[in-house]
Amino acid sequence: MEIGFDQLMQAIKQLPAKQLIKLKAEISRTIPNDIEKEDFKSFLLQAPVFSEEQVLLVEEARKNINKWGKN
Repeated sequence: MEIGFDQLMQAIKQLPAKQLIKLKAEISRTIPNDIEKEDFKSFLLQAPVFSEEQVLLVEEARKNINKWGKN
């Protein structure tokens, strides 16, 4: 059986709450958690990182804030 994604979404949106819960559980069983973990890992590995200069600026700001709070 072939069904378009939009048609599938329309059908899903018409399901009663109990059937939506069952569908969600079935999808969770069908899609391994490893895929979600890999997606998250990929996201983290592609995320921007601080330069050394930015790290130093943050550390300096933290020191100054700590000094200010102690006065």
